Amino acid sequence: FSSALDLYYLDLGRYPTSSEGLAALTRGNNAPGWNGPYLRGSVVPNDPWGHAYVYRSPGERSPFDIISLGSDGQEGGSGTAADIVSGAK
Repeated sequence: FSSALDLYYLDLGRYPTSSEGLAALTRGNNAPGWNGPYLRGSVVPNDPWGHAYVYRSPGERSPFDIISLGSDGQEGGSGTAADIVSGAK
């Protein structure tokens, strides 16, 4: 996702908003400079558990966060149900 989001940024001068979400990488939004689709196959993949990723821009520590809510698809949790956040250490 990071590469696709960076290409979007290079073309439009901004990252998609939270409301536009990752879908902005797959379909034109009539914005000047949009040169996508930015994801192969024009499809936003689901996380390994089949749930949609959560996209937030701005992110907590970077311009955007991409979050998998884990196996349970709910915020929080532990083990395989724990949230996974891009860039988290």
